[in-house]
Amino acid sequence: MKCVLIGAGSRGMLYARWAHEHGVEIVAAAEPRADRLAQAGRELCIPAERLFPDAEALFACGKLGDTAIIASLDRAHFGHAMLAMERGYDLLLEKPISPSGWECVTLERRALELGRKVTVCHVMRYHALVAAIREILDSGELGRVVNIKHTENVGNWHMAHSFVRGNWHSSGETAPIILAKSCHDMDLLLWFTQAHCTRIAAFGSLDYFCAANAPAGSAERCCDCAVAGQCRFEAAKVYLPGLGAWPTDMVCLEQTEAAVTEALRTSPYGRCVFRCDNDVCDHMSVAMEFDTGATATFTLNGHSDRMYRQFHIMCTEGELEADDRTNRLTIRRFPANGTDPELVEVRQIETSGIGHGGSDLVMMEDFFLRDGADRSSVTLSVESHLMALAAEESRVTGQVVSLDEFRKKMLQNA
Repeated sequence: MKCVLIGAGSRGMLYARWAHEHGVEIVAAAEPRADRLAQAGRELCIPAERLFPDAEALFACGKLGDTAIIASLDRAHFGHAMLAMERGYDLLLEKPISPSGWECVTLERRALELGRKVTVCHVMRYHALVAAIREILDSGELGRVVNIKHTENVGNWHMAHSFVRGNWHSSGETAPIILAKSCHDMDLLLWFTQAHCTRIAAFGSLDYFCAANAPAGSAERCCDCAVAGQCRFEAAKVYLPGLGAWPTDMVCLEQTEAAVTEALRTSPYGRCVFRCDNDVCDHMSVAMEFDTGATATFTLNGHSDRMYRQFHIMCTEGELEADDRTNRLTIRRFPANGTDPELVEVRQIETSGIGHGGSDLVMMEDFFLRDGADRSSVTLSVESHLMALAAEESRVTGQVVSLDEFRKKMLQNA
């Protein structure tokens, strides 16, 4: 198999390295940052004449391979994916498909017309814990799903890195946080309920990471700040201990203390978290109704020291609880009365320490080695994106949003 890479950032290179190491020939790459493009060429053995500063130049060469990894910036996904499909490529498409509902349904329609395989990187579908939960739900031993309580703890420092200082700080430049971070979670709720969302309502705001909460005497950048020593968000405290690993490897390509320190003087990651141009929510609550009658609540929380998902699924004959930090699954089957002993089973699910508990690796095996035995086609993924965008519309307008009406609106514009 031959593959082209569009976007040689953190996610794009993770996918491309794995493919390269497993016998997939990466024949070309496009990346606007010269240092990242050169790194891709070296690591993936791509000849210099097949390294392009933009995707348009790569696609102008015609079809160079069988598949394309699309891992460019969020708002470029649609254009790059459409070009790739027209050239004849199947796609491994980083989420989100697009921040635009119209673009999501348009891309889905075109993929079906052309017969292209489009796997969206909803990696949590491939997680061993999620697979174990689905197996239990599919068995029917707990009856049907009635209610789900689901929480994504972003982690306070992760919130500051990615959604205040980082690439996803602006809804207008990238996507609302409910889509950029939590389309995974909307997708899991659809997968667990095996139903369609009918109505959605959401509440949330940017509460903490704003100028009103800037400490007295603070500066625009941590390196110039007189009170940095008392601030847990000081850039040096956040990034220098993690040289060579995420998220420090996002600051600059050269991972030395001197290089990172210098980059923090000029890069977005050295800014005061209370004086950035961020506008995405730092907390959000969403209520959903499904066509089976099931309901769900989802909490997106950027004010926690945790950084993992928690699941509580309540069914007619029992319930289960789990989280993707311990990967421990607790199943409770309902007794006949309040005096009988609880019927509790605890399972420890084995996962990998690499890439979302190993799910990145399983997804790539499905895409590259199993010839399309994927669990996250574009058709499956579009509904989760529309849920996230409808939730954002509800949050902004204060209205309960009908998913049928929301999708019809997107289709009319497509």
